[in-house]
Amino acid sequence: MAVRKKTSAKGSQATVIFWLIFIIVVVSVFMINAQTIQANFNIFKNRLTSAPGAQDELIMTDDELIVKIIDDQQPPDVVTTEPSVQTPETTRTNDSQLQTNTQTPQQTQTPPQTQQQTPVQTRDRTIYFTHVSSDGQILQSSVTRRLPVSESPMMDALNAMLSGPTAEELGRGIINLIPQNTRILSATVRGSTAYISFSEDFMFNTFGVEGYVAQLRQIVWTVTEFSNVNDVQILIESRRVDYLAEGIWIGSPISRQLF
Repeated sequence: MAVRKKTSAKGSQATVIFWLIFIIVVVSVFMINAQTIQANFNIFKNRLTSAPGAQDELIMTDDELIVKIIDDQQPPDVVTTEPSVQTPETTRTNDSQLQTNTQTPQQTQTPPQTQQQTPVQTRDRTIYFTHVSSDGQILQSSVTRRLPVSESPMMDALNAMLSGPTAEELGRGIINLIPQNTRILSATVRGSTAYISFSEDFMFNTFGVEGYVAQLRQIVWTVTEFSNVNDVQILIESRRVDYLAEGIWIGSPISRQLF
């Protein structure tokens, strides 16, 4: 009998210790998970009063529940967009800019300056015509022409001679006895001799022998005005001809001394 009582007393002590340990564990768990329990309790309470679609919120983890509760308690962000109102200062600024743009004169393009032309260089050339004196003598007469400087000054002087005298010179009795329609085909210098080629018109002078002599004198004296020329070889259509007319020799170079 004494043994049964002793065993019963030990069993009672073990039971008390078990329940104390259980209570301590429960209290500890409750203390640790107090926030989670409170959150679940709030959700459970909200479920009773909320719509059926909110029942799946208890499936969240403890951390997600806490975040969800905090988010639910914060007021939603409200973004308001105030209509842009243009202040009077801005309006005046825009008006002034518009007025400035309106009053700004359009930039006019300056016409390109025309390139100033270099003046043409000229030089005085002496050419010869024929003058008939009061007693009928045929003489050479020199005049001056201001001609542009070029690479063929001899050709320029001969062409000026073919152009004939001016009106003032004609009034003084100066004439040109080179036959009309005569053309100069070429003019070159070899050594001290000038080779002048004329068209066939040069061979037909209506003033006879004196006219032929006068036309040769005009050519020879005009060409020998150039310092490097002493005599002239007359060519007809680039060919050497012995006689210009009966008794008028042109088969060799002619100088001033032959007249």
